[in-house]
Amino acid sequence: MKKIVIALSVLALLSSCVSKKKYTELEAKNKETQDLLNTATVKLNSCLEEKAGLTATVAGLKDHNQTLINTSKDMTVLTTKGAENIEKALESIKEKDLKISRMQDALTKKDSVTLAVVTSLKSAVGISDPDIEINVEKGVVFISIADKLLFKSGSYEVTDKAKGVLAKVAKVVNDKPDFECMVEGHTDSVPYIGNGILLDNWDLSVKRSTSIIRVLTTQLGVKPEQLIAAGRSSYVPLVGNDTAENRARNRRTRIVVLPKIDQFYEMIEKEMKKQTK
Repeated sequence: MKKIVIALSVLALLSSCVSKKKYTELEAKNKETQDLLNTATVKLNSCLEEKAGLTATVAGLKDHNQTLINTSKDMTVLTTKGAENIEKALESIKEKDLKISRMQDALTKKDSVTLAVVTSLKSAVGISDPDIEINVEKGVVFISIADKLLFKSGSYEVTDKAKGVLAKVAKVVNDKPDFECMVEGHTDSVPYIGNGILLDNWDLSVKRSTSIIRVLTTQLGVKPEQLIAAGRSSYVPLVGNDTAENRARNRRTRIVVLPKIDQFYEMIEKEMKKQTK
């Protein structure tokens, strides 16, 4: 069995079973937060550059005053102006250090939350099975499960073996009532041939998503309002669909865990306002 490589891709069309408004809001919030993080990082780098310049200025002033001391007959000569310049430069560095520290704390808090989520998920779900992979990208946690652990070939009925895996996922979700989870169905590129109930791979991917959601809600106690159903058909493959092995890798269900980041967003926004004053 091969490890599943997880890719973040939540921009494709959702099926009719997906709440388009809800998905769009989550997508916009995630992009907005990432843009803000990028801006904060740019400002942080700018502050670091300014600090380096001020440090160099202080060093120059100290050298200048040392020269005065060495060349002056009076070894106590230290111009008042030079001392004032050093004091101002040191005070400016202190202010920059404080701003840098605040911004780094804000960014670190987000990373700490993400790390805690990943650790919790890996501990609860387990990663010993190569057909289950957990990853994190830009604050979003992904649990990818090979379809052979969830469904029989061409079927959307959840197997008994799958329920054991989903029970562990449900425990994590139930322990995080402020999180939301998007269940994404993915197929390979082989056209679906069924009994007429499903028309194509779009239908199959969505039906597998809703089947998993029904197990999570009706059997494992997950709140329906935490879940989003999505079908991606064959349009977000991990690898080319040119071999049987690759097609097996592309047939998967991805559970996207979306932490609530409102508090972090507000903290970054508040800090950014401070920097513009």
